[in-house]
Amino acid sequence: MDRTVIAYVIYLVVSIGLTIWVARTLSRNGRIFLADVLHGNEKLADAVNHLLVVGFYLVNLGFVALYLSGDDTITDTRQIFEALSTKLGVVLLVLGVMHLGNVYVLNRIRRRGVMEREQLPPVAPQGWVGTQGA
Repeated sequence: MDRTVIAYVIYLVVSIGLTIWVARTLSRNGRIFLADVLHGNEKLADAVNHLLVVGFYLVNLGFVALYLSGDDTITDTRQIFEALSTKLGVVLLVLGVMHLGNVYVLNRIRRRGVMEREQLPPVAPQGWVGTQGA
């Protein structure tokens, strides 16, 4: 079998496996964060979580597919490792950037919700207070 094809197969298996693992980890651990951002609305948190996971899969697997082709033909084992380290390193960086982007956006939404909650007085106004000494 051609060494280039071997490198492609290894790249796809590892990249898809990493994408699935990261998506499941983010989904499982991010659900609590989403519930807080969405003020305890569990159904909405689950729906948003699912949509984020689908988007995460589409973007990352699309990138993995686009980044599959290589410029050079691989002729020895050393070149397999070099090509895989470059390709997998870039995939890991893209996964990390996607994760940080999601956290940033959700944190902004959470901050806005916290600020809105803090603007409401803890107790409703009871009436007017007159001026003293007038």
